[in-house]
Amino acid sequence: MGKMIFVTGGARSGKSRFAESLAESFGAPLCYIATCEARDPEMVERIAAHQARRTDAWLTVEEPLRLAEALKNADGRFSAMLVDCVTLWLSNLILCHEDDGRALAEVRLLEDSISSLETPLILVSNEVGMGIVPDNALARAFRDLAGRTNQILAAAADEVYVMISGIPLKLK
Repeated sequence: MGKMIFVTGGARSGKSRFAESLAESFGAPLCYIATCEARDPEMVERIAAHQARRTDAWLTVEEPLRLAEALKNADGRFSAMLVDCVTLWLSNLILCHEDDGRALAEVRLLEDSISSLETPLILVSNEVGMGIVPDNALARAFRDLAGRTNQILAAAADEVYVMISGIPLKLK
C-alpha cells in the first residue's frame, strides 16, 4: 500500500504549494488530479496560476466527479499522485446529485479505494467549519459534509498536515 498524506487548511493558506512540494519529494513523474471546473473567469485565472507553477514532471488529469476511478487508473504509473481538491470535488458531487447522502457514499468509495493504491497519494482539502454557521441549509449541509469527509480521510491518512498562514503543522 502506498502512503497517503492529507493536507487541510483555510483558503489561501498555502495548501496546494505545500502539497506540490511533498509530491515532488517522491520524484518524477507526478500526477495532478484536478477536481475543479473552470466555470467563470476568476476560476480560469486560478487554474492557470496553479498550472504555471508546476514543472514538466506533472501530468494533469481533470476529473470533477469520478475521483476513485481516476486514482485507480493512474495508480502504478507515477511516483506520486496529488488530488486538488477534495472540497471542490464534494461541491461537484452535491451539484450533480443534489444528495449529500450520495456524496458521502462517494467519499466512502474513495476511502475504500485508497487502501489498495500502490502509489503515494496526497489529498488537499479545505477546512470550512471554523467560521460562522451558514445562514442557509445548502451551505450548512456542505459544511457538515466537508467536515465528515475531512474526518474520514484524515483518519485513513498516514500523515496529516494543517496549513496556517503558509506554515505546515503536522498533526499525525
